[in-house]
Amino acid sequence: MDRDQYLLLFEKFLAGNASREEVELIMAYRDQFEIAEIKDDEAGEEYQEIEERLLKRLQSDIGYKQPARITYAKWWMAAAAVVVLATGAFFYASHQKTNPEKVYSKNVIKANGIIPGSNKALLTLANGEKIALNDASNGTVIKQGNTKVQKKEGGVLQYEALQDTTSSESPVIGYNTVSTPKGGQYQIVLSDGTRVWLNSASSLKYPTAFVGAERNVELTGEGYFEVAKNKKMPFKVKSNGQEVEVLGTHFNIMAYDDEGETRTTLLEGSVKVSKGGVNRILIPGQQAVNQNDRDDVTVAHADIISVMAWKNGIFSLQNSSIHQIMRQIARWYDVDVAYQGNLKDKEYGGSVSKSQNLTEILKNLELTGTIHFKVEGRRITVME
Repeated sequence: MDRDQYLLLFEKFLAGNASREEVELIMAYRDQFEIAEIKDDEAGEEYQEIEERLLKRLQSDIGYKQPARITYAKWWMAAAAVVVLATGAFFYASHQKTNPEKVYSKNVIKANGIIPGSNKALLTLANGEKIALNDASNGTVIKQGNTKVQKKEGGVLQYEALQDTTSSESPVIGYNTVSTPKGGQYQIVLSDGTRVWLNSASSLKYPTAFVGAERNVELTGEGYFEVAKNKKMPFKVKSNGQEVEVLGTHFNIMAYDDEGETRTTLLEGSVKVSKGGVNRILIPGQQAVNQNDRDDVTVAHADIISVMAWKNGIFSLQNSSIHQIMRQIARWYDVDVAYQGNLKDKEYGGSVSKSQNLTEILKNLELTGTIHFKVEGRRITVME
């Protein structure tokens, strides 16, 4: 396990999504990776509380018992640093120093009726029939030709081929679409075993079974793919005019129309990103970026932790404008956003849990002393 993999696993644990086996891995590698080192005076009075809370969570998850003598002080400090980020807050990206006691908004933000997103999606069948997956019972949803479609626990839709699609008989193939609304997310297991995690306000169009020389799907919004290996049948994802081709690998595509650009990030294996005759081959840790209105594709080093944060239940932002932050908030909390004043030059960073109440996130942003909010129903106005 490398450092990036450990950090991803740790963020997943902090979001409450780690399995027992994953928590055991965290404990097994705790001495090998030092996420950060912080001094007691920097952690303040919160350090003891954070350490105790994290220890209790580990104890309840895997029955871990604290040794008589604490020999992992650096690891606990590292853990505390990550917890501070995951539960607490944004910072203003300039180097100005602010006094938290002086920057609280005088306005009381009340967004208690706006809850975080959850597992919900709409399945559209080849014949146009629509099924709200959050309302459907677990078990078989429908049979389509030679494919059985099942809803599993935890927001998973699974396709299972009932017979060998490589046989001489021609299977009945239709295209389905899973669409997540604002405030929704879902996971799809395609008929070849490929797993796709859809972020909010996204959709995936795919065949009920894969036949022929290629496996083709279409994505809008954002999705993380773990593609089943098949050297004889490349897997291709089309989104915003670009095409990503793989044989079997793990990668993320962010292709929201309102972001203005498409980002393809490779975690494992190899992919080819193509647009307008321009082809780029990525290796793990790289990201291909192309503007939605241009054919050029650039490649740069990727911040894997930030890219994968959404899947692990975290908002992770580095030098992000308030517009970028609010677009994520709008998609996850299903709210509309308006702006007042000149907000273009303000950038922020930090991480917070996606399960956190919207009120707390807005208050954390207000702590920077550079931004204020007014909430009216499901409409948020951002002000200087």
